[in-house]
Amino acid sequence: KMSAVIQTPSGDAIGIRNIVYLSLSYDHRVIDGALGGLFLKKIKENLEGFLNNKFIEDLSL
Repeated sequence: KMSAVIQTPSGDAIGIRNIVYLSLSYDHRVIDGALGGLFLKKIKENLEGFLNNKFIEDLSL
């Protein structure tokens, strides 16, 4: 668990949130690092949007 700034209707607050560490291993001869980074960014956005019904809204890179 880690502390994080949480936006509330009355303003920002510091709260405790669960976190997960993600990593990606790939062959740089096949996948460019920028493309791999975009993939992880989309994974992060989809995981964070899961509770907002935005999960897997758009997977296009």
